Amino acid sequence: MSAEDTTTVAEDVLEPLARTPHLLVALDFDGTLSPLQKDAMAARMLPAARRAVDALAALPDTTVALVSGRSLVDLRLIAEHGDDSRLWLAGSHGVEFWEPGAGEIEADEDTEEVALRDDLRRRAEAAVAHLDGVWIEPKTFGVGVHTRGTPDAVAAEANRLVDELVTSEAPTWRRRTGHSILEFSFRHEGKDTAVRTLRERTGATAVLFAGDDVTDEDAMRTLGAGDLGVRVGPGETAASVTVADIPALADLLALLAQMRGARPE
Repeated sequence: MSAEDTTTVAEDVLEPLARTPHLLVALDFDGTLSPLQKDAMAARMLPAARRAVDALAALPDTTVALVSGRSLVDLRLIAEHGDDSRLWLAGSHGVEFWEPGAGEIEADEDTEEVALRDDLRRRAEAAVAHLDGVWIEPKTFGVGVHTRGTPDAVAAEANRLVDELVTSEAPTWRRRTGHSILEFSFRHEGKDTAVRTLRERTGATAVLFAGDDVTDEDAMRTLGAGDLGVRVGPGETAASVTVADIPALADLLALLAQMRGARPE
């Protein structure tokens, strides 16, 4: 298929989104806009992805949101998100939100679960301290085990140790796996919750959601008629469109911005 043919197919897929009265573009961050990094806090949007995101956010009747498993404070850092940003944020898999012009929307906290979270973090750090390259991430509502760049045997042992600890002490917590991360949360919201909440709060008439990982499939499966799911990279998916990588997604988003910007008023 020629480049021209590919563009024609993309335009056909994007045309309904370009014409919808209010569009929500909800985007995972790690692996979707930013390459995955061994140092999780070193993640940053690729320049082409940033340009496409900014172009969409500048359009009328168009809301752009970053939807991530990261805590809100960490998501703001890696997204280089200032107080004047036009971007909505949904952190901690849809528990924490930041709204342009209003700021953070605080989530309720359970003091007993917070105390248990802090205890399990300390115990998880102690349990994997002998394993080189393993990092325990403090999350607002739980704990994450990062094993990117470690040998398979080391990653498996780290996951086993923390899995056993949390299963024993907090059996009702939600367990999620992703690219070189195992995470647990005492909140059970997922990215499906995040997209549903964003849709309701913004009055969106259609949604584009893009992601690259297992946790993104929660949102993909809840998209309806008139919405568009985009999978970045290989893997089983409920998305209707798959793109090869982050630059390809950036091209798709840039084309959508161009088409939506050219629609008749």
